[in-house]
Amino acid sequence: MRVLLNVNGRSQYSADIRPELQNSACGPTTAHVILNYLSREDEKVVTKDINELYQLLGSTKIGLFKWRMIRNLRKLLGDDWCVEECTLTQAIEQLRAGNPVAMRFDVYFSGQLFSKNKPLYKYHWVPLIGYDVKDDELYLTIHDNGGRNRDSQVRTFKYDDNRKVLDFVKIEPKKR
Repeated sequence: MRVLLNVNGRSQYSADIRPELQNSACGPTTAHVILNYLSREDEKVVTKDINELYQLLGSTKIGLFKWRMIRNLRKLLGDDWCVEECTLTQAIEQLRAGNPVAMRFDVYFSGQLFSKNKPLYKYHWVPLIGYDVKDDELYLTIHDNGGRNRDSQVRTFKYDDNRKVLDFVKIEPKKR
């Protein structure tokens, strides 16, 4: 089975993001992309500027901690939303339901800093927008949040090569 959501990515290095925040703006950019996607179907979604989200989510120069993203998105979105850590299985269920998922690569706090396996990123938040299974291998599809002078690109990678450093956070409206 294959799922690929039509999500508009953003570069964390866009000219409208303050230059001093750009290197560590992957978390707020990920939240912004996901909230803008979800706002297509629910006009109650609060979409904020990435600079504003940087402050509201509690981002720092070394990045955005997962617990802060969860806690502060809950505050921002309110009781009508479920924002919580989820498993890979739950993340795939979210994709099937049409919801992108915030995904974090983290070698520093996962005990994989000195591993011989080299993940796609050492520490980086991205919107997970799809998956595919080929030859019994799971592949995940993300928007990479861009680079200096480069828009966000859709990238696909093998889950097994990165599984030890991945965390997932679902952001979904509660059933009404």
